[in-house]
Amino acid sequence: QVHVVESGGGLVQTGGSLRLSCATARSISSLKPMRWYRQTPGKQRELVASITSGGTTTYADSVKGRFTISRDNAKNILYLQMNSLKPEDTAVYYCWAFNTYSVGFSGQGTQVTVSS
Repeated sequence: QVHVVESGGGLVQTGGSLRLSCATARSISSLKPMRWYRQTPGKQRELVASITSGGTTTYADSVKGRFTISRDNAKNILYLQMNSLKPEDTAVYYCWAFNTYSVGFSGQGTQVTVSS
C-alpha cells in the first residue's frame, strides 16, 4: 500500500527555486508531525524540516531562511518551498508521515539537482 508520494523535484540552476509536494493516503494522520529528509550517496540522511499539526516548524541550519515547510491539513498534503538553491542541496528528498499509531512512512523520494 502506498502511503506517501513525493513530487516536484527536478534540475535547477544555483539560485533557483522548487516546490516539493507530498501527497498522503487516508491512512496518514493529520494530527501527527510531518517531515522532509534528504539523502545523498555516501552521506547520512539529513532532517531538513519538520512541522507539527499546529504549524510549528523547525529547520536544519543549512536551510534556514531559504526553505519553508507547510502543510494543508484538510488535504493532508505536505510542501517544501525551496528558494536560493545551492549545489549542496542536491539530494533525494523524502517525506515522512505517520499514521495514528505513530508508524512512519516514506515514499520513493524525489530527486533535486542543483547545477552550479
